[in-house]
Order: sequence, then structure tokens, then C-alpha cells
Amino acid sequence: MTLFRSIDPASGATVWEGAAATPAECEAAVARARAALPAWRNTPLEDRIAVVRRYAEVLEADREAFAALLSRETGKLLWETRAEVGSMIGKVAVSIAAQAERAGERASETAFGRAVLRHRAHGVMAVLGPYNFPGHLPNGHIVPALLAGNTIVFKPSEVTPAVGAHMVALWEKTGLPAGVLNCVQGARETGEALVACDIDGLLFTGSAGAGAALKRATIDRPHLILALELGGNNPLIVWDSPEEAASIIVHSAFVTTGQRCSCARRLIVPQGAMGDAIVDALDALTARIRIAAWDEEGDAFMGPLVSAAAASGAHAAVDRLVAAGARTIRPFERVAGRSDAFVTSSILDVTGVPVPDAEVFAPVLQVTRVPDFQAAITAANATAFGLSAGLVSSDPAQWQAFLDASRAGIVNRNRPTTGAAANMPFGGLGASGNHRPSAYYAADYCAYPIGSFEADAVQPLPVPGA
Repeated sequence: MTLFRSIDPASGATVWEGAAATPAECEAAVARARAALPAWRNTPLEDRIAVVRRYAEVLEADREAFAALLSRETGKLLWETRAEVGSMIGKVAVSIAAQAERAGERASETAFGRAVLRHRAHGVMAVLGPYNFPGHLPNGHIVPALLAGNTIVFKPSEVTPAVGAHMVALWEKTGLPAGVLNCVQGARETGEALVACDIDGLLFTGSAGAGAALKRATIDRPHLILALELGGNNPLIVWDSPEEAASIIVHSAFVTTGQRCSCARRLIVPQGAMGDAIVDALDALTARIRIAAWDEEGDAFMGPLVSAAAASGAHAAVDRLVAAGARTIRPFERVAGRSDAFVTSSILDVTGVPVPDAEVFAPVLQVTRVPDFQAAITAANATAFGLSAGLVSSDPAQWQAFLDASRAGIVNRNRPTTGAAANMPFGGLGASGNHRPSAYYAADYCAYPIGSFEADAVQPLPVPGA
């Protein structure tokens, strides 16, 4: 038996402890899901919708308690976790609409009868959740998958097991039949054991490295639907409006302590006075960012990273950048008097420095200065990733040029790179995913389409020459 626990990164207090699921327990969970599949898939859609709507009601009643648990286990501030629970509640109505629009049923009359489009659930789906949004992101897979008629085995991140267990407990209050949603806890070994089971789909949100490993692990199972929402080395070009742009940059790079896959990692500015003014305004605003624990009084913008280990990894990454030649504008430091998970926001000038095309999952922003706007676009696209990108510019021609050339699934203008809407797709290309975006488009990977020609009566067909 492998025991593990999660802790509050702000205080070090234990939040959850328990045993990791064994391979046999993963197989048993998949077997329960397989046994529950026929009845759930054949449950009328309106009844599945009713269960999902009850889940939204249960979430609403539990909003404050769930937000506090999210904050305890991730370190995120309450204003963020309250918004996360709100997004989970909102996902229900959005998913019902997406199911009707993208995976519903429709018919058209033909000379012989009708052509009918239907959708059918894939079967047993494995959902592997991340730690940065341990409620909202797996919820974005689970809700549409259940609506479509799939059954699920859910493995939360080993960093946030309490949130995962709480989510499943809330679903149990809805009257969801036994075996439809199952939970296995554990780390990488548990995830590997679950993926090796007889599943029909794998829905994953996490790092590009883990996504590539899952792709390799399932390469011999072409029947398995694989949806990967991965990280990004996201660019933000800022070309004018230094004072106004500073807040957009801060929200792009440092929100959630830099722990969003859509955070800006690379800031691209013009060489000369304008670029200097942009960086100076950013530096001044960053110096005023208040950092606090989730349960402290007063307003703050950042909490700790999810763990001291995450902070240690980020410090090592910054040290490597500095050793490669990056110039420190604002250092990446521990916060005195607090746990090792607390860090400051860092700004590094990497102009002309050969830095790796890698995501530093922390509040670390790399600045590159370029001679002209075309060079800015070239620099923005100089990555294997393709999740999020942004432009801050008052020039509509620059926006059109950037939009035409950008290689990303989310492309924003004069807004943070982290901005995304629930009624639009969310996902990327390249190392950021496999062209199966989530959010509104999750309905696409939760069911497969069936096209039918149908005639009510048997009629002979002409056989030329017979």
C-alpha cells in the first residue's frame, strides 16, 4: 500500500491523506464503469440533463465550502477559487447547449425517406486531472462526457486529491447511478495503470511532457479517443500604451502565481524608448503586487505556488536562464517569513540569449526586444507550442497581421492571454494539444457521429441491366 498526502502550501498543514490505487483497483474501477455503461448510455438525454442540473444545484449550495477546500489544497486566493467554483456551475448550462448544438440529433428529408445524424457515447472514459484548476478543468471533461452517456474513471492530481474526492462526493448527491463516476487516487503509477486498462477514451489536461507520454502509451489503440490539453510557451507582443499595458501583462503572466497553461511566458516589445517604457511600467506595477495566504485579510493578487517542490523547480529553471545570460530586471525570490512555496514575480531580459523553448510554470516572464513588428511576429511563433498568444496594440492593421500569422488556438487583442470564454473552444496546436479543444468543443470528443439513411418501407431499387 502506497500512502501519500496533500498539504496546504501556505501553512504546511495536511489537507488529505490516503492510499494510492493499485493496478487491480484501477481495473476494478474500470469494470464498474463498464458494467454501468449500458444503462447510463440508454438513459434518456433529458434524464441525464436532469442529473447534471442537480449537480449545478449541489455545487451552488456548497460554493463557499468548496472554494475554501480549493484554496487550502492549491494555495490559490479565495477570489480565484470562488471564481473557479462559479465556472464549474456555469459549465453545466454551457455543456447542455454544446451537447444540443454539436452532438445532438437532426434529420433531413430525402426522396426515399430521411437522412439522420445521431451521436453515441464512446464508452468508459478515463479523466486525468491537473492541480492548477483541480475542480474546473476535470469538470470540463466530466460534465460533457456524462451528458453524452459515457461512464468515467477519474484520477485527480496527486497534489490535489481532496478536491477530486470532494467533487465525486458532490456528484453522489445528485442521484447519479453507482458505477457511472468512479475515482482512483494516486500519482503517476496510478495514472499509468488506469491508462493501461480497457478504456475507450482518455481525457487529459497537464504538461506537454505528460501528454506526449500518454500519446506513446496509447499509440497501439487507435480506437481510443484521446483529448490532450497541454501547456504553452505563450507569447504576448506589447507595442504601445505602456501604462495601460502593464496591467494586461501582469494579468497575463502572474495571475494564479503563473500557474495557468495560458499564462504569458514571453513578452515581446520593440527596441528603443517604447520598449523601455513598457518594461519600466511593468516593473513598477509588479513591485506593488501583494502576495498573501488564502485565508489572510485584505486584497492580494498572488498566493504561493502549489508546493515547495514546484517552487524549487522554478528556482532551478530561473537559475539556468540567468546562467545562460538572461539579465535580471526583477529577481525570482522566496518571500521572507513564509513557506518555501511563496515566490515573487520575476522579469528577465533574454534578448539575444539562447533560451530553451520550455514552459516555466511559475510567475516568470522573459522579455525579448525586437527591431520591428514583423520580427515580433516571428519571435512569437518561434515555439513548438501553440496554446495562447496575445497582442497589445492600438493599430488594427497590426492586429490583423498578427491574427493572420499567429500559431495558437487562443489569440487575444488588448486583453490578457489567459482570457477565454466557456462558449468557445479552448485548446492549442503543436506541443499544446492534439487538435481536440475543450470548453464548448468538449462535446466533440465525448461522442462520435453516426450518419443514417432511413426509409420506413422496403422499396425495390433499380438495377441497371438486370
